[in-house]
Amino acid sequence: MTSADTQEQQTTAPPPPPPADIAYSGQYSVNPLAEVSFRRMCAQIPAVLGRIARLSWRTDRRAVQLLLGCQVVTGVSAAVLLAATARAMEPVLGDGSAGERLRGAVPALLVVALAAALGRAAGAVAAYAERRITPRLTTETDTALVEAVCRVEAAAYAEEGFSDRHEAAEMGVIRTLVMVTDAQRFLSALIRMVTAGGVLSVLNPVMLPLLLLAVLPAGVGAVLTARVDYEIHYANVADRNVRGMMRWWATTPKYGDEVRANSMTDYLVYWYRALSDRCDRRTLAAAPRTLRIALLSSLAGGVFLVATWAALAWMAVTGRIALAVAATAVIAVQTTLAALSQVVINGAAVFHTSLYLSDMQAFLDDAAARAPKRGPRELTAPVEEIQLDEVVYQYPGKDKPAVDGVSLTLERGQILAIVGANGSGKSTLTRLLTGIYLPDKGKVTWNGTDLAEVAPETVWRCTGLVPQIFAQWPLRVRENVTLGQPRTHDDTPVWEAIDAVGLREAVEDLPASLDTLLSREVFGGSELSGGQWQRIACSRALYRRPGLLILDEPTSQMDPRGEHQIFEQIKDIAADRITIVVTHRLENTKIADRIIVMEHGRIAEHGTYDELAYGGGLFAELLALSTDR
Repeated sequence: MTSADTQEQQTTAPPPPPPADIAYSGQYSVNPLAEVSFRRMCAQIPAVLGRIARLSWRTDRRAVQLLLGCQVVTGVSAAVLLAATARAMEPVLGDGSAGERLRGAVPALLVVALAAALGRAAGAVAAYAERRITPRLTTETDTALVEAVCRVEAAAYAEEGFSDRHEAAEMGVIRTLVMVTDAQRFLSALIRMVTAGGVLSVLNPVMLPLLLLAVLPAGVGAVLTARVDYEIHYANVADRNVRGMMRWWATTPKYGDEVRANSMTDYLVYWYRALSDRCDRRTLAAAPRTLRIALLSSLAGGVFLVATWAALAWMAVTGRIALAVAATAVIAVQTTLAALSQVVINGAAVFHTSLYLSDMQAFLDDAAARAPKRGPRELTAPVEEIQLDEVVYQYPGKDKPAVDGVSLTLERGQILAIVGANGSGKSTLTRLLTGIYLPDKGKVTWNGTDLAEVAPETVWRCTGLVPQIFAQWPLRVRENVTLGQPRTHDDTPVWEAIDAVGLREAVEDLPASLDTLLSREVFGGSELSGGQWQRIACSRALYRRPGLLILDEPTSQMDPRGEHQIFEQIKDIAADRITIVVTHRLENTKIADRIIVMEHGRIAEHGTYDELAYGGGLFAELLALSTDR
């Protein structure tokens, strides 16, 4: 191609396509706040305080007791401080010389100083208690979310909106970092407000309702602003979820070569910026609403605050209250106003937190409901026979079943090969065989027991799986083989599994042998080639010595020597287990005792290699195509 052709192509090329609009429908597409009244929103605050208290109590009871004790001390010290202030004002504003008046106020002022010091000490101890609770509480909620996603039925991943609801639940975990602090400050301010308000009511009952009216608009505004913020968060959930996934794919070193060699950097940056701009536009579009809320609430609050100070001044000037009482009322008004403001600010923060905690709890409850609950029966080795009886499985949202009416019997010592075109149902069939999915119709039995009646962990203890897309765990070599489930205290079985896949020399060449961390991104870590990683994946399954061994394209990244070694090993150990090989390399199916050919979710053909290779059917057609180069 000449430079002129290149220049012409650049000038006529279409602009890069923007990110797709993501719009979901169904029960999870509705903002839960859309139809909720202001009264109901405020009513959530006591409920979320109770939830925070229960979570904190389970995390650290002594810290919660300490925190509550500090709130009591804060309230008592605030009441004593105001009462002592009122007592000190009498001699200070009374008759006599300055020295006499000061000496008369000293006892009360000492009490004021002591009460203030006690309040500050209670605040410091409360901060200590928060620091004891928050890290562990965040860890507990974060771990609970990870465990819920790991334990959910695998079919849930295919459901519309599952990933977005997971993203929304992640925000609940983030909010746990501040929720104890917000709750503690809210309660502390509420206690100070009640205490100061009580003193103010004793001084003059008219002042308290005026103060409440002065702060109430700010509270309404803060809650309404929190509602707007949550609406923006809810609208951006899907875009943030996709952006987060794309960020990882674009920046991980694993795909750096593809990004650079295919000139994808400019488009990925454009795509990421476009999606970020979309989220920002929603945020900016809501700014006028929050401004109107702030201005109206500030205006209403200012009017009532002026009325409060005017009433106090009028009563002092007209002699309706004594000067000492007026001076104390000024301090009480300031204290009550500050406490009310903190109640409003932290109450809104607690309400804001409640929205995200509700998302998190709803996701956890849904995940718990989707955790496998298949029956109490336990499966024990050896696995002698597996049967599928007219099994049907259809993914959510799909028009046709991925597996449609499959019947199959597998016996110990047998090697079965599964072949077929992409999308024919091969991988779905293996998920049904292992109990990862339960069929919509029909049943799968192991040793005559329906998997729907068996505790799934007892099935998976008898399973070894090498998936087509396998994990490259950032763990040491040893844990990458054992998957954290060692059989013995020594490394002999680990080396046996490594030898079985021909990887000993490569492992011994690593800086720390079995103790080498397989992650180049981490300091001191190392990386393996694609074929070596695939051998590690095979070694995992061999190390488990499973009753059912499934290998889905187990040698697609290996050289011929490695591929030959793996299949020889499969033949050597086949007598003790049921072995299934899923492959597109039809020559590899020669090791199988039986072959089934999948097409459109059904078994189109079955037989031995020779029967199918010369039978003139689909297998023979695929075999001819694979050799026509």
